[in-house]
Amino acid sequence: MRRRNLARGSGGFTLLEMTVVMAVVALLIAIALPRVPLSTSRPRLGGYAVELAALLKAARTAAVRRNATISTEVDAPGHTIRSGATGEVLVIPRDVAFEALLPRTCNEQPARSTISFFASGVSCGGTILLSRPGTAFEIRVNWLTGGVEIVPRQSS
Repeated sequence: MRRRNLARGSGGFTLLEMTVVMAVVALLIAIALPRVPLSTSRPRLGGYAVELAALLKAARTAAVRRNATISTEVDAPGHTIRSGATGEVLVIPRDVAFEALLPRTCNEQPARSTISFFASGVSCGGTILLSRPGTAFEIRVNWLTGGVEIVPRQSS
């Protein structure tokens, strides 16, 4: 009889005890998770730069293919870029510093926060800077060739 009592009492944890422990752990995770900073990483910042460059290259290609002017809208305060070719909107997170250096006029018309590409492939140019502490990427549009390039930089 003595063996039987030992076998019954040494079984480990009950299902109720395990459920309570899991609930407490889930509650602690739910409280702690919103406090973890979810900032944009260096690789993700580079990803945004590549997406932006691809959007601009697609606008240039569309301008040449359609034999028309295509303008991409740049809203630095709103952290958005809208493709003139497809209407696609790229949203840059608020924790990323977003600056745009764009021409005031393009083809003797007010530029109005746009980067325009013409049927010949040329552009009025512009530079967009995406940065986080320690890293930055410049997306440059050459005014003469319409070429788009990404230049990594160190930021403070």
